[in-house]
Amino acid sequence: MSLFDLTGKVALVTGGAVGLGGAISIGLAKAGADVVIVTSNNRSQETQQQIEVLGRKVHTIVANLMDESVLDGVVKETLSVFGKVDILVNNAGIIRRTPAADHAASDWHDVLNLNLNSAFFLSQLVGREMIKQGSGKIINIASMLSFQGGINVPGYTASKHAIAGITKALANEWASKGIQVNAIAPGYMETDNTAALRADQERTAQIMVRIPAARWGTPEDLQGPAVFLASAASDYMNGHVLCVDGGWMAR
Repeated sequence: MSLFDLTGKVALVTGGAVGLGGAISIGLAKAGADVVIVTSNNRSQETQQQIEVLGRKVHTIVANLMDESVLDGVVKETLSVFGKVDILVNNAGIIRRTPAADHAASDWHDVLNLNLNSAFFLSQLVGREMIKQGSGKIINIASMLSFQGGINVPGYTASKHAIAGITKALANEWASKGIQVNAIAPGYMETDNTAALRADQERTAQIMVRIPAARWGTPEDLQGPAVFLASAASDYMNGHVLCVDGGWMAR
């Protein structure tokens, strides 16, 4: 369907090599977009190959997004390779699990730097380019912990509440400029970030009882929502946090 066609679009996906980001990168390519993958560990070979098989162009940038000084270079390299950015997906993130009373300052700062600061400052840099071209889609990756408090993850919870807020703040400023800023809040997903949680049989049982879909989500479950928010089909959506959670929030 033409509403969902991303042919000719360029997408910049942070944390786009594996997990949720890898699936989103591939999903956007399936819809026709060329993709820039930003990764801290250069694990993008498999995702690159899948995108190339689809006939799309792909470029990988290895960068530590915790370092604010590299962000401008990421955007400049993207513009150098493709000449524009139509879609920004702020997916890169980490989680540190420690009770609040013992949560190290270094863990707090690392989580906020990657999950929140890099998302805002990349949005600012890319947003300036989108304002010039009069169009663009920014998709932030929020969380169920954009709404809830969680357990033993105070830094992550703070960062994801803030992601929901900055999504709305940027939408308020940029909707009139042809830019849609929205977020996806994944539910409990099978990724590296949740490996320790899934290994905890008691906690996993508690989680499964509450998910109406009766299963954990997979990275591929985010492909459709990401394409929707990146495409013309969502041109009148602004500042929305879209839950992709198997019904968790409805329970």
